[in-house]
Amino acid sequence: MGFKWQSLGRFLLLLSGFRGWMEALGIGRPPVPLLRPGKTRPVTQNQEQVDRRTGRLLGGRTDGRTDGQLAQTRLQEQVPWTDGRTDGRMDEEPGDASRPRGDAPHPSPGQGRRRQGKKKKKKERRKEKKKERKTKPPQGQTRRGKDKRHTYGDVEQLSSRAARVFSQRLGLQPGQTVAVFLPNEPTYVWTWLALAKLGCAMACLNYNVRGQALLHALAAARATFVLASTELQDALEEVLPDLQRDGVKVFYLSSTSPTPGVEALLPAIETASDEPLPGHYRAGITASSKAIYIYTSGTTGLPKAAVITEQKLMMVANLGRICGLRATDHIYTTLPLYHSAGLLIGVGGCLEVGATCVLRAKFSASQFWDDCRRYNVTVIQYVGELMRYLCNTPKRDNDQKHGVRLAVGNGLRAEVWKEFLQRFGPISIWEFYGATEGNAGFINYTGKIGAVGRANAFLKSFAPFELIKYNVEQDEPIRDERGFCIRVRPGETGLLVIKITKNTPFYGYAGDSKKTEKKILRDVLVKGDAFFNSGDLLMMDHEKFVYFQDRVGDTFRWKGENVATTEVEATLAMVNFIREVNVYGVSVPGCEGKCGMAAIRLKPGMSFEGENLYAFTRETLPSYAAPRFVRIQISDDGLKVPHFR
Repeated sequence: MGFKWQSLGRFLLLLSGFRGWMEALGIGRPPVPLLRPGKTRPVTQNQEQVDRRTGRLLGGRTDGRTDGQLAQTRLQEQVPWTDGRTDGRMDEEPGDASRPRGDAPHPSPGQGRRRQGKKKKKKERRKEKKKERKTKPPQGQTRRGKDKRHTYGDVEQLSSRAARVFSQRLGLQPGQTVAVFLPNEPTYVWTWLALAKLGCAMACLNYNVRGQALLHALAAARATFVLASTELQDALEEVLPDLQRDGVKVFYLSSTSPTPGVEALLPAIETASDEPLPGHYRAGITASSKAIYIYTSGTTGLPKAAVITEQKLMMVANLGRICGLRATDHIYTTLPLYHSAGLLIGVGGCLEVGATCVLRAKFSASQFWDDCRRYNVTVIQYVGELMRYLCNTPKRDNDQKHGVRLAVGNGLRAEVWKEFLQRFGPISIWEFYGATEGNAGFINYTGKIGAVGRANAFLKSFAPFELIKYNVEQDEPIRDERGFCIRVRPGETGLLVIKITKNTPFYGYAGDSKKTEKKILRDVLVKGDAFFNSGDLLMMDHEKFVYFQDRVGDTFRWKGENVATTEVEATLAMVNFIREVNVYGVSVPGCEGKCGMAAIRLKPGMSFEGENLYAFTRETLPSYAAPRFVRIQISDDGLKVPHFR
């Protein structure tokens, strides 16, 4: 009952996507520049997958081209930012201009002669169009207000130019790590691709992080360079003396530099050659090579640099294809690119299928649907809080007048799910579950409201996972008399653990083996086994649907971010009138996740200074980590006891 052939189809679709990324990145064959075509796949009639339940096209190719070839074909055909056109129009319905050229299926063996003439004419027309494109001036940035438009060709050229400057001017070598300190903007994407072309890993710095936390993040990834935006000048200059002392070189990706001693690289990038780079830069890259570091808060406090390998990058980027992402889609993302959802699923998913990415600097509930209409958006990304914010906006007559057909994200509560569909129409919602550093996850391919996925025999054979009994008070798994963990029964809540195998490796965190080891549970079911400890409590019902319940340990989630209580406690302990502090998450009606509560004891003879505490947290903590509530303990009892919460 648990096995679904649909799951096998999606797994095979995922594997087919791997090949495209492997070819595009030059892994497993002679190295070539990024996005250069690979070998042609054999044509089959079943390469396009269709969801039998909804009749929706799920992706795939019928023209025999690899994903790398499609990406190369679309370099001059599709706009990855704003509305996806190359003609400058922004207010019309999507037509042939948004459809990739050359996607018609090849003739079947019995149709050869009958279609020879048509094929020859099409070939001649393609040659004429290609010649016409060559005679046109290059498509640079098209600005409409604050909009910046880039074609795939623009991004390819910019990334090649940037890669040459990074290599020749900065002296970057394959294998080095470069930190990017940028807001959501197209610069982030071509910088990422430029570093990938050089075989360098990219550390994605959270632009909300300041001071010691920022220095810690750089040290964890062993970054030797920082590429920053002038928008983050204050945060950068705060730590610049420390960076210079440690030998970390800092550059702005801008036309001018407002900081003495920090060079602006954009003038050099604009005049550099855009010829493809030699393949030797990526000659040593394998599927297990480190591609990206993404930071996540955890029980140990300061941000941890989760290792994203080339293989995992491919897997996560293929999530969109599994959900039914098409080359003709316009994907709207407001999620930060320093997180895996925005960068790998959003932008990576677009690159995987050749779709259009509509990238916004920050989420705006009031502008969300207007943006979707303006840019002909068909797919949106979300976290749970985002959907609730949209439902809380004043109702409009045109709430269901949009082109959005698909929503991909995580953290959506059942009640918000229902309300969203009732108000904004029959949008197909694909809820998933996964940790940035995790070795497997779930995806709700059935549309079951409230579930994060469904287990089956095939999934468990590929990525063995268990839900085990957990003692919340002791913050540890419950073990039997033999010392092994105990599986929960259907309907019971348990800790999700995923077996570490060759198919599901756990690469841990850069720069700290102790943190990596802490996430591994050993001797779970048998002596010598090892499982990734997700730190999340889930429940599986009798129909094998899986539901998220809560987080364990000293973390909670607020505003879409994981908050480490120990990090906040260590920061608040520096306040002069606080003797002891305990930080934890509390539920707030009408809000997703948990909000920060700081329980404090005052030093003898000191009084509570609310304004000073507020000013201090604004300067030292990201806004999502700053406690919204303060509880003052008057008695002499200690704080680290359950009843105080």
